[in-house]
Amino acid sequence: MMVSALIERELTRVGAPVRNGVFVAVVGPSGAGKDTLIAYVRERLTDDDHVEFARRVITRNSDGATEDHDTLADAAFVDAEASGAFALSWEAHGLRYGIPASVDDAISVGHVVVANTSRGVIPVLRARYAHVAVVEITAAPEILATRLAARGRESRGEVLARLARTAPHDLSGPGHVLIDNSGTPEIAGEKFLAVLRRSVAYSDVSGLV
Repeated sequence: MMVSALIERELTRVGAPVRNGVFVAVVGPSGAGKDTLIAYVRERLTDDDHVEFARRVITRNSDGATEDHDTLADAAFVDAEASGAFALSWEAHGLRYGIPASVDDAISVGHVVVANTSRGVIPVLRARYAHVAVVEITAAPEILATRLAARGRESRGEVLARLARTAPHDLSGPGHVLIDNSGTPEIAGEKFLAVLRRSVAYSDVSGLV
């Protein structure tokens, strides 16, 4: 389905946009370290029940080395999608991804929900939720290439060629924050943590109006 059609659907959906809380969309290219930084902030927010980390559903088995997610076969995913199990779903690299519908409830009561999403669905998120923060994680191209090559799936040259072909996305808009994760995870992680703490403070205020 085209993104424009998805946006139209969200704008006409009863109850849209969902208010009070904040949806924090973590985006960025493979190798930028999104999972690493999400794990960093999650560990430091274990005592904050206002922040929730969405568990994605993916049509791929969890490998135990990266993101811990739920798995569905393609047919089961399509059925779940049709039944309204997902607040957001998309396809990328031959896989299907879904964010559980329960995040709507969390945001409606003023919570901050953090989720690893696709850059291509940011317009849909902005239509579905009143308050969206987009945390774009990036790194220098040579660092991305080195990290991806270390996974052993492609050579460094193949990775560089793939990165050069990556189509840009315009993520500009309210709530957009760019974090360079070319250095140690602690540096970028603290910047990400600051964004989440501001989001919690904002949701505390917006939930009262």
